[in-house]
Amino acid sequence: MKNLKITVNGTAYNVQVEEIGSSSAAAPTTSAAVAQAKPAAPAGAAGSVVVKAPMPGTVVNVVVSAGQAVKAGDDLVFIEAMKMETPVKAPQDGTIATVDVSKGESVESGKVLVTLN
Repeated sequence: MKNLKITVNGTAYNVQVEEIGSSSAAAPTTSAAVAQAKPAAPAGAAGSVVVKAPMPGTVVNVVVSAGQAVKAGDDLVFIEAMKMETPVKAPQDGTIATVDVSKGESVESGKVLVTLN
Protein backbone atom coordinates (compact mmCIF):
# COMPACT_ATOMS: atom_id res chain seq x y z
CA MET A 1 0.00 0.00 0.00
CA LYS A 2 1.13 3.52 -0.77
CA ASN A 3 -0.24 6.59 0.97
CA LEU A 4 -0.81 9.49 -1.42
CA LYS A 5 -2.28 12.98 -1.14
CA ILE A 6 -4.64 13.94 -3.98
CA THR A 7 -6.18 17.39 -4.46
CA VAL A 8 -9.60 17.64 -6.11
CA ASN A 9 -11.13 21.08 -6.70
CA GLY A 10 -8.85 22.60 -4.08
CA THR A 11 -9.60 20.02 -1.37
CA ALA A 12 -6.79 17.65 -0.38
CA TYR A 13 -7.53 14.01 0.43
CA ASN A 14 -5.29 11.31 1.88
CA VAL A 15 -5.73 8.04 -0.02
CA GLN A 16 -4.16 4.60 -0.01
CA VAL A 17 -3.30 2.98 -3.34
CA GLU A 18 -2.73 -0.74 -3.68
CA GLU A 19 -0.67 -2.03 -6.58
CA ILE A 20 -1.77 -5.47 -7.70
CA GLY A 21 0.84 -7.64 -9.41
CA SER A 22 0.29 -8.61 -13.03
CA SER A 23 -1.19 -12.01 -13.81
CA SER A 24 -1.31 -14.11 -16.96
CA ALA A 25 -4.93 -13.03 -17.56
CA ALA A 26 -5.71 -9.79 -19.36
CA ALA A 27 -6.86 -8.15 -16.14
CA PRO A 28 -5.80 -4.63 -15.16
CA THR A 29 -2.47 -4.53 -13.35
CA THR A 30 -3.22 -1.69 -10.91
CA SER A 31 -6.17 -0.75 -8.78
CA ALA A 32 -6.74 2.34 -6.64
CA ALA A 33 -8.68 1.80 -3.44
CA VAL A 34 -9.69 4.88 -1.50
CA ALA A 35 -9.30 3.80 2.09
CA GLN A 36 -9.68 7.23 3.65
CA ALA A 37 -11.67 10.16 2.29
CA LYS A 38 -10.90 12.68 5.00
CA PRO A 39 -9.54 16.06 3.92
CA ALA A 40 -5.89 16.67 4.67
CA ALA A 41 -4.59 19.88 6.19
CA PRO A 42 -4.64 22.80 3.75
CA ALA A 43 -1.49 23.19 1.68
CA GLY A 44 0.68 26.02 2.98
CA ALA A 45 1.45 27.57 -0.39
CA ALA A 46 -2.16 27.62 -1.50
CA GLY A 47 -3.53 29.44 1.51
CA SER A 48 -6.99 28.88 2.92
CA VAL A 49 -8.16 32.51 3.23
CA VAL A 50 -8.00 34.67 0.11
CA VAL A 51 -7.80 38.46 0.49
CA LYS A 52 -8.91 40.27 -2.68
CA ALA A 53 -8.72 43.86 -3.89
CA PRO A 54 -11.91 45.71 -2.92
CA MET A 55 -11.53 48.13 -5.86
CA PRO A 56 -9.37 48.72 -8.92
CA GLY A 57 -6.25 50.79 -8.30
CA THR A 58 -2.49 50.75 -7.88
CA VAL A 59 -0.64 48.94 -5.10
CA VAL A 60 1.35 51.64 -3.29
CA ASN A 61 2.65 49.55 -0.40
CA VAL A 62 2.85 45.89 0.62
CA VAL A 63 3.48 45.72 4.36
CA VAL A 64 3.58 41.92 4.86
CA SER A 65 5.69 39.04 3.62
CA ALA A 66 5.21 35.27 3.37
CA GLY A 67 5.51 33.51 6.71
CA GLN A 68 4.59 36.60 8.74
CA ALA A 69 1.96 36.22 11.48
CA VAL A 70 -0.89 38.76 11.37
CA LYS A 71 -3.87 39.58 13.58
CA ALA A 72 -7.38 40.43 12.39
CA GLY A 73 -7.43 44.09 11.32
CA ASP A 74 -3.69 44.35 10.57
CA ASP A 75 -2.79 46.25 7.39
CA LEU A 76 -1.66 43.96 4.55
CA VAL A 77 -1.58 46.11 1.40
CA PHE A 78 -2.39 49.73 0.50
CA ILE A 79 -4.19 50.48 -2.76
CA GLU A 80 -4.44 53.96 -4.28
CA ALA A 81 -7.65 54.75 -6.14
CA MET A 82 -8.77 58.27 -7.11
CA LYS A 83 -5.83 59.79 -5.18
CA MET A 84 -6.86 58.09 -1.93
CA GLU A 85 -4.89 55.32 -0.24
CA THR A 86 -7.04 52.52 1.11
CA PRO A 87 -5.64 49.88 3.47
CA VAL A 88 -6.61 46.26 2.87
CA LYS A 89 -6.76 44.58 6.27
CA ALA A 90 -6.48 40.98 7.47
CA PRO A 91 -9.97 39.48 7.91
CA GLN A 92 -8.75 37.14 10.66
CA ASP A 93 -5.65 36.02 12.56
CA GLY A 94 -3.28 33.87 10.55
CA THR A 95 0.03 33.48 8.79
CA ILE A 96 0.73 34.94 5.36
CA ALA A 97 0.96 32.05 2.88
CA THR A 98 1.49 34.07 -0.32
CA VAL A 99 1.80 37.70 -1.39
CA ASP A 100 0.46 37.88 -4.94
CA VAL A 101 1.10 41.56 -5.76
CA SER A 102 3.99 43.99 -5.66
CA LYS A 103 4.37 47.75 -5.18
CA GLY A 104 3.42 49.69 -8.32
CA GLU A 105 1.22 46.92 -9.75
CA SER A 106 -2.19 47.85 -11.16
CA VAL A 107 -4.97 45.63 -9.84
CA GLU A 108 -8.60 45.11 -10.77
CA SER A 109 -11.38 44.68 -8.26
CA GLY A 110 -11.36 41.08 -7.03
CA LYS A 111 -7.66 40.42 -7.79
CA VAL A 112 -6.06 38.16 -5.16
CA LEU A 113 -3.63 40.23 -3.10
CA VAL A 114 -2.65 37.90 -0.25
CA THR A 115 -3.54 34.44 1.04
CA LEU A 116 -3.57 33.44 4.71
CA ASN A 117 -3.40 30.14 6.55
